[in-house]
Amino acid sequence: MKPRHAALIWMGAWRDKGLTCRLLALDHRRRPDPEPRKSPSPMTVRRLLSASPFRAAAAVVVAAAVAAALAAPLPSRAETPAAPIRILAFGDSLMAGYGLPPKDGFVARLEKALAARGHHVNVINASVAGDTAEQGLERLEWSTPADIDAVMVELGANDALRGLDPRRTREALDAVVGAFRAKGLPVLVAGMLAPRNLGAAYATAFEPIFKDVAAKHDALFYPFFLDGVAGDRGLNQGDGIHPNAAGVDIIVERLLPTVEQLVAAAKAGKS
Repeated sequence: MKPRHAALIWMGAWRDKGLTCRLLALDHRRRPDPEPRKSPSPMTVRRLLSASPFRAAAAVVVAAAVAAALAAPLPSRAETPAAPIRILAFGDSLMAGYGLPPKDGFVARLEKALAARGHHVNVINASVAGDTAEQGLERLEWSTPADIDAVMVELGANDALRGLDPRRTREALDAVVGAFRAKGLPVLVAGMLAPRNLGAAYATAFEPIFKDVAAKHDALFYPFFLDGVAGDRGLNQGDGIHPNAAGVDIIVERLLPTVEQLVAAAKAGKS
């Protein structure tokens, strides 16, 4: 019970009908009266309540309640929870969670891992299976929400699988990252390796693209999105390309420190 409420109840109790009767009974014992007991007049009640020891007792109770109320801290106004950092996952099927239930996909697992590390983050899935870097660029404006705080870009895997000219991939990825940076957003670029059956010359032209683009636009860089998972049958689905749930967990675990840098950059941009 709050002290202020206690004071009101105590003050009301002095006016309680039952207590008035008990006070009158006490008065009767002190001054025997052979006549039949009559209903007390208002003047009698006021006299009894103002007499010692009742008045002294009431004063002590009220004073104690008031002192307690004054000493109690005032209720603080509830603080509005900080809005979560919103990170856009802009990629292809690897980020989209191809072949997996939503709860096991990259976006959901990354968001859960960030929460476990104490980060209030929403990861928005804007990835499309099958997209090349050029296709990502084509849909960038209409598939990007207006209220995001940071972006992870993972494009280029389909370019390599199709053997597209690395120069096209470089130009498109450069435009994608440049567009996000022009919006004032921190960006993380996830790199990709070329299939070895395309030959050393293709790999030499393709693989530096991601680091170069990240450096040009002052973006964070993670060398290989599928690090620790590519080529391991136990961590991939039947097609040998897309990670299974266990593979996603490894990707998230290894990528997490770099994503935390992205979160820090996003927070700095909001402050």
